[in-house]
Amino acid sequence: MKLHCIAKVLLLPIAVAGLPLAAPAAETKAAGTSLELARQLNQAFIELAEKVSPAVVVVRVAHKPNYVSPEDEELPFFEMLPPELRRQWEEQRERIRKEQENQRRFRREPMYSGEGSGVVIRKEGYILTNRHVVDGADKIKIAFKDGMEFDGEIRGVDAQSDVAVIKIDPKGKELTVVKLADSDKTRVGEFAIAIGAPFNLDYSVTFGHVSAKGRSVVHDRFMDQDFIQTDASINPGNSGGPLVNIDGEVIGINTLIRGLRTGIGFAIPSNLAREIADKLITDGKYVRAFLGVEIRPLKGDNEYRDLITGIHEGVVIIEIPPYGPAAKSDLKAGDVITAVEGKAVSTAQQLKNEIRGKKIGVPVTLDVHRFGKNIKVKVKPEAWPDELGQIATRAKPVAEGKNDSFGLTVETVTKDLAEQYGLGKTEGLLVTEVERGSAAEGEGIKPGDVITEVNGKAVATPRQFHQAVKQADPKKGVMILLNSRGTSRMEILRDSGE
Repeated sequence: MKLHCIAKVLLLPIAVAGLPLAAPAAETKAAGTSLELARQLNQAFIELAEKVSPAVVVVRVAHKPNYVSPEDEELPFFEMLPPELRRQWEEQRERIRKEQENQRRFRREPMYSGEGSGVVIRKEGYILTNRHVVDGADKIKIAFKDGMEFDGEIRGVDAQSDVAVIKIDPKGKELTVVKLADSDKTRVGEFAIAIGAPFNLDYSVTFGHVSAKGRSVVHDRFMDQDFIQTDASINPGNSGGPLVNIDGEVIGINTLIRGLRTGIGFAIPSNLAREIADKLITDGKYVRAFLGVEIRPLKGDNEYRDLITGIHEGVVIIEIPPYGPAAKSDLKAGDVITAVEGKAVSTAQQLKNEIRGKKIGVPVTLDVHRFGKNIKVKVKPEAWPDELGQIATRAKPVAEGKNDSFGLTVETVTKDLAEQYGLGKTEGLLVTEVERGSAAEGEGIKPGDVITEVNGKAVATPRQFHQAVKQADPKKGVMILLNSRGTSRMEILRDSGE
């Protein structure tokens, strides 16, 4: 109707100017065509909801005693709630805690206090959802739109991607199974429809668009997430439910929101969810290969880009911790990885995507740019450890010495100094003092660190260090490659006076 009204307003002056009387008929025909297109789109959404909803389930969870959910601890959207809703939320949480305590005391049936969503991906009864939906579950109930309920058990979870698979026994029920789309082909701007159980309101359908791809919103650098962003309304309870395209294919698993009513929701791409779910179903776990490097995109590293030439894309290795496979290879901090087995990478997530599914212990070839030279480096990926060991550090005594460029005092590593500072090797220059307020202190360089290269050149004496620094462009700074308590890392130092 709005289009129809606008057309009338625009055409009226022309008709008055003496155009043929057939104009209103043409206008009516155009309006009818537009209205018919709107009806077709409306019908498409209706049919889509009817097609997919039977495969969507409500996941109800009874938690283990004394379980505290991450949402209870953090509630990132809690402060945005109106005061009345906040009060209701707190009262509900308190009521649930009391009921759980009473159940344990009087051995009553478990209370299913947690709720999320899920989607059937195999007719044998495998359901895809989020790990955080089933976290701490003691018992799980799966409810379908037709009212049928089944007991569910966790087949496997993957914490890094927040993917989980639940298994039910269909007991003769013919399950509707969704089709997982190729999320790599999903385009920004296309329709996106979310189906789930927000705020305990089962089988709600909301629609919007794909707002962006390749989003990483979690600050933990060890997470493996490459979200699709959508403005389709996603709320607590939608977690684990599908985000589908206009064809009714699942392009993502709804996972996160950034505040209520912001129009910013995030879904795990279906390709990643499929890859992990398949392994959880067959093996009960997902073994992820990793390199053991801390990286950042070259595009976002203006300081380092100023120091190198002939390369515009890739990921810069910032640190190489001693616990990973990269530490056993020829990789160095400061290297720029441009491709994995010939496939270009320009973001941290792209590198993770290429390494994740590689065979453990089988070498992969990396294309590496190292200070003007393009080389190939082989690394044997290892299985991601369940827990990364903390590297022990201890205080180091400060040696006397002459104050050097960028606030550093360096000495050639001798056997005595290596013993004094607990070093395993004697190559490089030992940092014995760091001036307060200097560029070196600002970048976290400390006494006991060992400098091995300056701007890609090995340094073994203070004289070599001085010369390398003197030859550098002070506006661009210098790249220092150092070993800090077993971790190889790269820092860029600039003269504070520049």
